[in-house]
Amino acid sequence: MSLKQQIDTDIKEAMKAKEQDRLRALRAIKSLILLEETKDGSAGGDLKPEDEIKLLTKAVKQRKDSADIYRTQGREDLLQNELAEIAVIEKYLPQQLSEEELKSRLQAIIARVGASGPSDLGKVMGAATKELAGQADGKAISAMVKNLLS
Repeated sequence: MSLKQQIDTDIKEAMKAKEQDRLRALRAIKSLILLEETKDGSAGGDLKPEDEIKLLTKAVKQRKDSADIYRTQGREDLLQNELAEIAVIEKYLPQQLSEEELKSRLQAIIARVGASGPSDLGKVMGAATKELAGQADGKAISAMVKNLLS
């Protein structure tokens, strides 16, 4: 079942259960998917799984940024909405890697690419962001790579 079909099914379930936070997040995801599918004027183009992951990762990042702003401004009502949407969207993303798993995966990438120092950061980051898409935050990957290369 594609992500779009899964979202449609989950929207129906959320409507029946009257879960407003979940319904709002699911509708936002569906909207993003529809916009992405019709972006280049090509109607009905299904997204590839890696494009779906990028889309969901971007949506989570946007909501985390908004949540940080709401937290600093003391807007608890809006903060709770963002956190609820993040929780719903993350259910459709692959499992996030632990710090140890991330470190071992990055060490393998560094060895494969043949990186030896901080000057090879770009090569490692290019390979790591492709391979670990949706499994780890870009900031966490960057920080760990810098630490491992120094």
